Amino acid sequence: MFYNYFKIFTGLFFVALIGSFFSCKDFQKGDDAKGLETPPGTIKPVNVSFYLTKSDQSVLFKKQESGLLPFNSSSEFTITISPNKTYQEIDGFGYSLTGGSAFHIKNLSSSTRSKLLNELFKWDNENIGVSYLRISIGASDLDAAPFSYNDLPANEIDPDMVKFSINKDKDHLIPVLKEILTINPNIKILGSPWSPPTWMKTNKNSKGGSLKPEYYDAYAKYFVKYIEAMAAEGITIDAITIQNEPLHPGNNPSLLMEAPDQAVFIKNHLGPAFETAGIKTKLIIYDHNADRTDYPISILNDPDAKKYIDGSAFHLYGGKVDNISLVHAAHPDKNLYFTEQWVGVNSDFEGNLTWHTRELIIGATRNWCKTVLEWNLAADANLEPHTDGGCTECLGALTIEGNSITKNVAYYIIAHASKFVRPGSFRIESNYLEEFPNVAFKTPTGKIVVIVLNNTKVKKTFNINITNEGITTSLDPGAVGTFVL
Repeated sequence: MFYNYFKIFTGLFFVALIGSFFSCKDFQKGDDAKGLETPPGTIKPVNVSFYLTKSDQSVLFKKQESGLLPFNSSSEFTITISPNKTYQEIDGFGYSLTGGSAFHIKNLSSSTRSKLLNELFKWDNENIGVSYLRISIGASDLDAAPFSYNDLPANEIDPDMVKFSINKDKDHLIPVLKEILTINPNIKILGSPWSPPTWMKTNKNSKGGSLKPEYYDAYAKYFVKYIEAMAAEGITIDAITIQNEPLHPGNNPSLLMEAPDQAVFIKNHLGPAFETAGIKTKLIIYDHNADRTDYPISILNDPDAKKYIDGSAFHLYGGKVDNISLVHAAHPDKNLYFTEQWVGVNSDFEGNLTWHTRELIIGATRNWCKTVLEWNLAADANLEPHTDGGCTECLGALTIEGNSITKNVAYYIIAHASKFVRPGSFRIESNYLEEFPNVAFKTPTGKIVVIVLNNTKVKKTFNINITNEGITTSLDPGAVGTFVL
């Protein structure tokens, strides 16, 4: 009898031991973590999905099946999340769909194009779910040549926009946008002009010059026509910026538009024209570097202009990302957007992954931005097309050669946010660590998303703690992790 009891006891012991082993193994994978027994007085483990990109490119945005451990209170670094302290609502993460990008995508075979656009814009477990796009109103410098929607022979003018036409966009941009909208009907689209029609400008040239005051009304009508023409194609323009890089007239196309002129154009012409036409498209000012926060602040200080303005947009080719918060401090009732940053073709993957994640995905959103957009979505191996005088070194998030597609660093930078931080998410409080810059969000479904960069030169371990539930994990130097709790 004793022997039989001994056999039963021994069997139960081994069953318990094996169950314990598999429970621990599941936790390592981030699965069923909440089912673990936790010793009293410790932080409970939490179920986590973990996506990783390493700076040496040995891992590129892959879900990890290991590397998550029970919370270790002795770890030197802890990122503490406070879900109940919220900041700005997020509109989305994405790219600029330039004319050149649309050209390359449109020329893919239909099956390759469909597969690519689903991978980019479909939101599900398999794809990255880009939720925001910026397009140019007329040509950008990454079109083959400058153009507007009202180009005329020399000495002709058309203030009533009788000859306005978006037909050039119907070759590539509009068909690609329509295909994207079938995949994600809720994607938000921002339009930005590089230059008005040349007949409106002081120098009659696509490059530089200023908008003549006598054509302010005509240019306002140009924007109205654009919004209406795109709507007729089934494309809603959620917002426009008034001018791309208004303090950089050296690009082609480009326009110099000083802050006082932008204020006058908005309050006396564009704002009233949108109001009269019943257009709800948001007006966003500035769209240039963070070193000149005086530009948007001065416009917002004018109450007659401010009433038409949704917010301000930024790039980071100059200034510090923290400067953007100065605009929020001056006008906390207005939104902020990050709308452009390029990756240079001769720069390295590691440096770009680190800088763009730290300064844009983390830095811009920690400084109140509702969007982060990379410039630009696609180019070919020769970085074409571009205008004469346009960017010759802008590396696309994708390189497209025929039907061959290569993913570059900007693809992975955006993917770490776009796949998980859906529109309607809110940034929430997390402590910033120099070694582990991070940002946290709460999604519409109640998930917590934490994006973390190892900003050091050595592998380091850290904790993530949220309301007394947490994990311990580590990242290699320069690696980026997205943790979904």
